[in-house]
Amino acid sequence: MIKRKSNARGKMHESSTTTSSTSTEDEIDCELRPGGMLVQKRSEKTDVPAPYLRLRIAFGALRYEISVNSRATFGEVKKVLTGETGLQAGDQVLIYRGKERENGEYLDMCRVKDRSKVILTEDPASIERRFIEMRRNAKIQSAHRAISNVSMEVDKLVEQVSAIEKSISNGVKVPEVQITTLIEMLMRQAIKLDSISAEGDASAQKKLQGKRVQKCVETLDLLKIANVKVQPVVVTTKWETFDPPPSTVHWEIFD
Repeated sequence: MIKRKSNARGKMHESSTTTSSTSTEDEIDCELRPGGMLVQKRSEKTDVPAPYLRLRIAFGALRYEISVNSRATFGEVKKVLTGETGLQAGDQVLIYRGKERENGEYLDMCRVKDRSKVILTEDPASIERRFIEMRRNAKIQSAHRAISNVSMEVDKLVEQVSAIEKSISNGVKVPEVQITTLIEMLMRQAIKLDSISAEGDASAQKKLQGKRVQKCVETLDLLKIANVKVQPVVVTTKWETFDPPPSTVHWEIFD
């Protein structure tokens, strides 16, 4: 803090102590600017309303114009730009006069004037995070599609398993090669599921389809045993016999 004192002749000089009872002292709060300059600290209590500034924002090929209070901070400017650009404040970098500005810096103290140009860029770390997120989402979507394809194939195989089960329960023997082939087709779907890298909801769907395949294979193993015990049905036909026609034909003679 610096003390400013005026003497009886009206001359101003600085002193760290009081040397005269006839002098009046005014205390001035100061702050150190980022560049090392010691300046008077701005009082937050004032009756004079701060003017508004129109800022020209350059964001790549896009141009925006916003209106903000001249005593606003660059952090508050970022909040306004979030509504304009859709870019979150934490992902923004504001550059004024060739220098990146911190969130706590005031516009007026950085000598921002009306219609000043401010350059907006996206934080490189934010770009990298978004790229990683896009790759992750693409991977999840790919897993969902692959699992959905397997699910449709399993649905068809489940219908065949039900048909074989119904036949055997009705006492109809099924060719063993039909059961064996169906088991092989189910195992191929199981291998496809194992090759799918999934996480989150996709992982749960993968486990569900895996359990369906396993249940079908176990059912076919039991049906194979039951099919061996099924006795083949012998169909016999009883033929009706008729008497042969007479061997000789008697002709009637007329005169």
